[in-house]
Amino acid sequence: MTDKTPDITKTEAEWREDLSPEAFRVLRKHGTERAGSSPLNHEKRAGTFVCAGCGQPLFASDAKFDSGTGWPSFTRPIEAGAVGEKEDRSLFMRRTEVHCARCAGHLGHVFPDGPQPTGLRYCMNGVALDFTPDGES
Repeated sequence: MTDKTPDITKTEAEWREDLSPEAFRVLRKHGTERAGSSPLNHEKRAGTFVCAGCGQPLFASDAKFDSGTGWPSFTRPIEAGAVGEKEDRSLFMRRTEVHCARCAGHLGHVFPDGPQPTGLRYCMNGVALDFTPDGES
């Protein structure tokens, strides 16, 4: 597990001002969006998925796969240290939470049931991500 002090810190009021209500609920309050609700589930273009809270690059499009779960899923982060992980024992389960290493925004969870080469499934809330197609910045 990796965890560090975030590089970006804001007050709750600042986060509320900067994020949509749903993004705030997921990123700052550890919520989960409804399965199948994100347009990013169907995003197939080449590009980069970034944190909706701070713009940190998190996942490359070549790591995305259709997990059939209803949430955008990836086999690996874009680079080591882009995301942090910590144990999550909420809802009477034991899972690994994934958060943005830069702003500590809650992204989703990682599970050991993904495809090769990693065997991991980073199951992310689409509202916690923005997508930048290759060639755009």
